[in-house]
Amino acid sequence: DKEHRHKDHKKDKEREKFKHSNSEHKEHSEKKHRDKDKERLKHSDSSSDKHRQKHKDRDKDKRREEKVYRSPAGIKSEPEEDNGFYPSPQHNKSSRQEYDDEDPKKSSWNTTKRPKRGNMSTTKTRKMRFITYKKGTDGKKVKKEEEEKWKWWEEERYTDGSKWRFLEHKGPVFAPPYEPLPGKVKFYYGGKPMKLSAPAEEVATFFAKMLDHEYTTKDIFRKNFFKDWRKVRKMDMALGEVFRSSETDKIKEENERLLQEYGFCIMDNHKERIGNFRIEPPGLFRGRGDHPKMGMLKRRIRPEDIIINCSKDSKHPKPPPGTKWKEVRHDNKVTWLASWTENIQGSIKYIMLNPSSRIKGEKDWQKYETARRLKKCVDRIRAQYREDWKSKEMRIRQRAVALYFIDKLALRAGNEKEEGETADTVGCCSLRVEHIKLYPKLDDQEYVVEFDFLGKDSIRYYNKIPVEKRVFKNLQLFLENKQPEDDLFDRLNTSILNKHLQELMDGLTAKVFRTYNASITLQQQLKELTCSDDSIPAKILSYNRANRAVAILCNHQRAPPKTFEKSMQNLQNKIDEKQNQLSAARKQLKAAKADHKASHDDKSKKAVEMKRKAVQRIEEQLMKLQVQATDREENKQIALGTSKLNYLDPRISVAWCKKFGIPIEKIYNKTQREKFAWAIDMADKDYEF
Repeated sequence: DKEHRHKDHKKDKEREKFKHSNSEHKEHSEKKHRDKDKERLKHSDSSSDKHRQKHKDRDKDKRREEKVYRSPAGIKSEPEEDNGFYPSPQHNKSSRQEYDDEDPKKSSWNTTKRPKRGNMSTTKTRKMRFITYKKGTDGKKVKKEEEEKWKWWEEERYTDGSKWRFLEHKGPVFAPPYEPLPGKVKFYYGGKPMKLSAPAEEVATFFAKMLDHEYTTKDIFRKNFFKDWRKVRKMDMALGEVFRSSETDKIKEENERLLQEYGFCIMDNHKERIGNFRIEPPGLFRGRGDHPKMGMLKRRIRPEDIIINCSKDSKHPKPPPGTKWKEVRHDNKVTWLASWTENIQGSIKYIMLNPSSRIKGEKDWQKYETARRLKKCVDRIRAQYREDWKSKEMRIRQRAVALYFIDKLALRAGNEKEEGETADTVGCCSLRVEHIKLYPKLDDQEYVVEFDFLGKDSIRYYNKIPVEKRVFKNLQLFLENKQPEDDLFDRLNTSILNKHLQELMDGLTAKVFRTYNASITLQQQLKELTCSDDSIPAKILSYNRANRAVAILCNHQRAPPKTFEKSMQNLQNKIDEKQNQLSAARKQLKAAKADHKASHDDKSKKAVEMKRKAVQRIEEQLMKLQVQATDREENKQIALGTSKLNYLDPRISVAWCKKFGIPIEKIYNKTQREKFAWAIDMADKDYEF
């Protein structure tokens, strides 16, 4: 050790001596050659630049050698088993090279190396940048830091059916416990005050909150509520007290802290947003339409009801103190993080990832690619079901007619349900005799079928549609000797239909027809309605009209908003005010022209130009308001959002925007742009569905 220290000290002395002699030599040289030619000075500058570049390259190499690729605790960069997952040295090299160019200040969430998926020999973890804006104190938009988005669509998918290799999350956030009302608030029954236990009081407040709603006027709602409330009043309140004491501290945390702690998970070395990490609070079930179970009590979900899904090698979510999970699973063939069974209909509820996540995006992409494959063989399928209308077997005829309705009218297939368990909603395969009427001739049209039934979410489907003669004759045959409550297609169900569709095309179901018809309709309507010479507001109106055609096809209805009349009146007032401004501006322009005609000077000429621009500006503003009013009126009973998010290939909309110079923000809001980031990056202006 002494010998090493002595050598180091000796080296330091020599270094200082060399440095000192260099500085003296430099001063002497500068003094001697100060007034000489510039060539030597240029040579000196270029050599110093080379010297700096050399040091820069050396530092970069040093950082590259010293860079450590860290993963969050418990994450393995490579799995222990193959399972269709083949890392390679080339992949590791390319990933390392890409991250060298990134900001070293980024957290380990973004700098972890993405293992290769599928059978890809070389890959990079690709990212795209999103620029977000926020309002400053002065109300102006201020540019925030650029956000990086993982471009998962440029990587290969897993080939063994697994959805992920690593999954870690904190579990769900439970509904806050009930806080009893102050002592001065009394509950009266029969005119006398009555003391309620905390659970019974909580359920009573559920009903009290809905007193102004039409639900509480319905007999079935009130009957179901009082039936469940009597059960609660007999319960011991000890359970509620135990849960309250264990959860009191957590419910006082700020929403932002809850979001940061519970709102994200780590999936395959990437930080992904969770869709809804909060458990739904207890309350009264409402349902859609005249649901037979409305008014029943949705009980509080507790940790003992929750099944957790995560990796074996991850840090498992911890249940609240004094409780435990129902089960902890490690199933990478599914995409949910937690699940439980609700008590009203016995259906399973899930906590899933956000729509902008890789798993949701891949599912959407696959859905639209399947619909695009249908486009290639839809003519063959249509020819076949037309041929089957003449089959000697009744089951084949029924299947062919049902498929015709699903294709032509975009009807849902309909699923079998236990009688009395849910509302009386039906689909194509579960239609009853009472749901259709046949008219050989109606309103100058032949072979008209009238549909009238409750579809999904108890939305009424009413339509009169002319059909082909062979379909009409078959329907008459299906109705023979049947009562109104009998099934129209008594030899068909969704399982039989989908099995047949799988034989026609791999991955084909009744829903794929709905997606295909919605997307192809949008593309056709956009081509017909969009004029390249129109203004941006007029083009957006054309887009909404094309979208509305799809919403009508898919029966996406809504009740007019309660504030519709008021908002329309406000909009009309703005239009009237803008028309007055336009009238005044035109008068001023006319006066300015008269002045210029009399004087012919530059000042009056500039005044005319200013007035003309003012008129043009007000005309554009007026046109925007008028287009907005037309759009609102046409869409007051149509829900455009459902088809836009679930049935329309987003690449059609993106291509349309790029082709006609429409900002994508005019069609998709921030959340929707995050959901469809893959389509925005992938589609060009010439994309065809």
